[in-house]
Formats: sequence, C-alpha cells, structure tokens
Amino acid sequence: MTSHKHIVPSVAKSQRLSDYGPGIFPNLPTKSAFKKAIKKQEIYVNGQPETTGHLVKPGEEIAWHEPDKNPGKVFHIELDVVYEDEHLAVVNKPSGVVVSGNQFRTLENALPEHLQISSLADALSFPKPIHRLDAPTSGLIIIAKTSSARVYLSRQMEKKKIQKSYHAVVMGETPDNWESDLALEGKPAKTLFSKRYSVPSLRSQALTLTKAIPVTGRTHQIRKHLAADGFPILGDKIYGNEGHILMGKGLFLCATEVKFLHPETHQIMHLNIDTPPKFQKFMIGEEKRFQKYTDR
Repeated sequence: MTSHKHIVPSVAKSQRLSDYGPGIFPNLPTKSAFKKAIKKQEIYVNGQPETTGHLVKPGEEIAWHEPDKNPGKVFHIELDVVYEDEHLAVVNKPSGVVVSGNQFRTLENALPEHLQISSLADALSFPKPIHRLDAPTSGLIIIAKTSSARVYLSRQMEKKKIQKSYHAVVMGETPDNWESDLALEGKPAKTLFSKRYSVPSLRSQALTLTKAIPVTGRTHQIRKHLAADGFPILGDKIYGNEGHILMGKGLFLCATEVKFLHPETHQIMHLNIDTPPKFQKFMIGEEKRFQKYTDR
C-alpha cells in the first residue's frame, strides 16, 4: 500500500470531501474516481476513514491509502501508435477490443508492449487511457504516461475541451449537413453530421460515408442519433436494421480525429487517421454489385 497526503490550505473554503478531493492526488483526477476511493475506505481525514459528505476544513490532513496493484499479463495485439512522447500517447484502438475493465483482453493491458515508460519523475507504472470507446468502435484513444498528464487530460475531458470526430458508413443517402439534438436518457444531446459521399446499394438503396462530431458525450450517442434519423450504422447489432447487420464484419464506426491541449507545452495537438480499409472496400464492392445487377 502506498500512502499519499494532502494538507488543506488555510484559504480553502468549507466544502464536501467529494467536491474538494478530485485532483489533489494525481492518480485520482476525477470526481468519480475520488468517490470510488472514498467508498472503498481508502480516503482518510485526520487518520479516520470519511464519507463523501464530510465538510473539509482548513488544516485537515487528507490521506489516500492507494492499494498496490499487480501488473498482470500483457495482452498481445497489433496496435498502431499514432503519437508518443514522455507525457502521453495516442493509439488507434482496433475494433472489438474493450478499452479497460476487469477482463484480460483490454487495450489497457496491451499498452505496456507498445509504449515506453516515461522517464519523468511522476511517470505512471502503466500507461492509462483517459477516455473510452465502445468495444466495436475503432479509432483514436488518448493515453496518459504521467500522473500530471493524467490529471490535465482528464480535466480537459470533464470540461469537454477535447474535440473528437468520427466517420461511419450508414444506410441510406443522408443530407449534406444536418444536426441531431434528440435527448438521450433524459439529458440533452447534440451531434453534428456531414456527408462525405454516397454509393448505390441493392440492400440499402444507398450507403453514405458520414462524418460525425459529438457536441455532448452520451452513451452510444452517435449510433442512437443516426438510427433515430433513419440512417443506422452498417453492422450495428444494437440499433441497426435486421438483416443488415453483416455478421463478422463489425461496426462501421471509427474515431478518426482528436484535438486537445498538450499537458506540458499547452500547444494544440491535432491528430487524425484514415478510415479503416474495410470502409472503402465495402462501399466499392456494394457499388459494383449494384452496377452489375442494373446492367443486366
């Protein structure tokens, strides 16, 4: 077990422990992470475990007794590292791989084989993803390699300062530009869409390569908005049209672009990748099948 300590400064205002604590320890950068540590009785105030509602006062000592973690085995997968430096990395997650969790086959467990441990003083023992993608979605994931980078990047995520763009192959011919603001789970949600190009399709009348920019970040937001607008994503087993799931080909959705501030230089990082080869390959094949049928 590793213990981390923090003394509440004299200028601090009285507030709930769950509100004051996020960020005071580098490896607990978010409110959800700090609350989990409280519930696990890892957070102590003046030597005693405390609850989320404890009112923090100047001069109190807050301690986090961080349990030691076993590194476990490395999950071997092919992984494209798009960018890497001492502070962070950006990788292209393959479709079908979970980002993190209790199971073994996760992106997080594959990172040690592909990324170098930072030489900086606050280097993390193991690189940590700072956001998620659905398992069937491929694309760019930002990875923190130091505690300070993890805090900085996580705060950017919380404040919605990290911009992400996606590409999807959808059924039907979409408008050139449109937006969807259908509320999801009772909360406001907004996605901006733009058409890249369409091809004719025997099964779907048309297939369209579409760019999506989520303004909010609800669960399955892009998939739900496209399905609700009548343009379900090809291969979507949850929201797609029955008979058009294309078993074995996966979901045609990829996070192709990220833009954020570098935690050390504060310069804008703007990284992007091409859509997966299966996107263009399938659309070309679908157009050929349509032309072959109509030329008869």
